[in-house]
Amino acid sequence: MKLHEYQAKQLLEAAGVPIQRGVPATTPQEAASAYDRLRAACGGGEGFVCNVKAQLHAGGRGKAGGILVATSAAQAAEHARALLGRRLVTTQTGPEGLPVTAVLIDERVAARAELYVAVTIDRFRAAPVVLASRQGGVDIEEVAATQPSAIHRELLEITEGLTPAAARRLTDTLGLSGSQAEQGQRMAQGLWRFFEAQDASLVEINPLSLLEDGRLLPVDAKVVLDDNALFRHPDLAGLRDESQEHPLELKASRIGISYVGLSGTIGCLVNGAGLAMATNDIITLCGGQPANFLDVGGGANVDQVTKAFEIILADARVKAILVNIFGGIMRCDWIAQGLLNATQRLQVTMPIVVRLQGTNVEEGRRLLRQAERLNLITCDELEEAARKVVELAR
Repeated sequence: MKLHEYQAKQLLEAAGVPIQRGVPATTPQEAASAYDRLRAACGGGEGFVCNVKAQLHAGGRGKAGGILVATSAAQAAEHARALLGRRLVTTQTGPEGLPVTAVLIDERVAARAELYVAVTIDRFRAAPVVLASRQGGVDIEEVAATQPSAIHRELLEITEGLTPAAARRLTDTLGLSGSQAEQGQRMAQGLWRFFEAQDASLVEINPLSLLEDGRLLPVDAKVVLDDNALFRHPDLAGLRDESQEHPLELKASRIGISYVGLSGTIGCLVNGAGLAMATNDIITLCGGQPANFLDVGGGANVDQVTKAFEIILADARVKAILVNIFGGIMRCDWIAQGLLNATQRLQVTMPIVVRLQGTNVEEGRRLLRQAERLNLITCDELEEAARKVVELAR
């Protein structure tokens, strides 16, 4: 579950991490009031300079015009009016963009250097890792792609956490010394404690600004929480902003189906995350493009299968569907019945390629054979099914 920047900063501040001062707003009037409050808190006079930052679950806001500068309450309100209600398109949102429902009015600071620090999970080593780089800022993705050696990786033992020695190595990487190194080490320890205590999968500070007065200050913060651990954090679950989620992904999550929308034309219905990824891969290898990742789960029933088809068919880009089921807990006849229910209710006309193997496979195939009007092709082997669905999608 992603959080907005202002939410991430509020949580980090509560955890003892120093942050840039700011006030969120959801209306132009609130933005004007936020400017006045912030100016008073910072001891600013006439012409006090602040940022008006669109809040959305994606990076690249600055380059997309989502961060504006205000020097008065009236100008803060004007900028908020321009951003609120707009769908902002960045390099991370896709062409449809994301809606801006809040802005953050925060103090504008002069940075001597922009650094990068993050805590996340190294999924290949199954361990937490702290990342650090002297080259923070808006181009960090390019740095990671073209200069991977510029990003230091400090792999952690989960039982030990971030040790003092590891924290010193991080600040050495960032080129910090003296009091700045001490600040950096305390901040890194605070980020790790927050990451562990809140069951996060990512805590990212970019940029971590080194100010002219020697302070280290997080100017932007990104936090992603592990959905599977939210039962331990009901207060954090309430921070979810459903307006930032893909409507079909949101609908799927509410009925317990794992769905991620992609940009292709071949809808996929699979049981099991590993099999779903393999299905997407083989479609790509056969020259097609999957429209989604969809794992209906190992214990889904007929109703869930029907709803999964509804989600796939709601994507107007889908031209053909591949159903790939290995029946263990999930019975093949349930899948077949779900297919029939969905196609009858939704009047499906597009071609469907089905590969069924496992429990009750013969009964499942019998049910499908009886549905004469269904535009359906059965295949025994996955590669055969993938090639066929690619051909039909074209």
